[in-house]
Amino acid sequence: MSTYININLDAEDKKYIQKGFEIFKDVDNSLSSFDKNAKIYKLNHSLHVELDEYTYKALQLSKKYYKNTNGYFDVTIGSITKDLYRFGEDERVPNSKELLKAKLSIDSLHVEPKFAKITKGIKVDLGGMGKGFGVDKVVEFYKQHGVKKGVVSASGDKRCISTCRIDVHSPFSDTSLVSFRTAQDDLGVSTSGNYERFVKSKKNNHLINPKKKESQANFISITLVGDLDSADLDAYTTAASVMPNDKAYEFLNSLGVGYIVLDSNKKLFISENIETYVKDLVVNYAVKK
Repeated sequence: MSTYININLDAEDKKYIQKGFEIFKDVDNSLSSFDKNAKIYKLNHSLHVELDEYTYKALQLSKKYYKNTNGYFDVTIGSITKDLYRFGEDERVPNSKELLKAKLSIDSLHVEPKFAKITKGIKVDLGGMGKGFGVDKVVEFYKQHGVKKGVVSASGDKRCISTCRIDVHSPFSDTSLVSFRTAQDDLGVSTSGNYERFVKSKKNNHLINPKKKESQANFISITLVGDLDSADLDAYTTAASVMPNDKAYEFLNSLGVGYIVLDSNKKLFISENIETYVKDLVVNYAVKK
């Protein structure tokens, strides 16, 4: 998954930690667009593939996210992220003509329980929801085995099986932007930002607006806190990040989760319902109501 994975469990449950890492590895072996043995890699290069349980579920979810976000979450963005920018590989900055010609079409991704195919020119990139999906699968296993307390993290995607403390990283310093404790058991936290993964400058960040075929510039970071699945939160932070401002806030307000948004003007916005999901909130930044 090209990221840091952290699993914290109580002493009596530490026997399950290794299995958690194995599940993350299995998810990556299915959803990776880098690993030549992974299902998604094979789909992108052969245009068809036999699916396993993880790839089928993830691709089905990706169709749902496309619909729920009015097309702002589009896994066929791989024609840009994989073929043009080549994020995570031989990275480069494509020119405007290349971007304009890039082919995106969710309707060109055909998914059946055991089989998927795409048309020529389409590439699938599940990076916008894969980490959250992996978190869900690990937490699902832990719940089945009676784990009552713990935190499972994949970069900006975290799940608190009971409650836990969260520090949202500041893009400007080594301190946190905000910190809090989750107010309920089994809440997920997902942060998407444009300040860590880019080519040459943040102008060429990995959060691509599929409608404009360009890197987003409206938000520095978006954090969601709620009881949706972590895959949902991951996908929806990705989608909101590439929306125009008015559409983004309308969408965020419709989700029924708390949000913390740092926009491109370096102003921090916190949703009115945030206290439903967090407590002991400490803001280390000037807030715009």
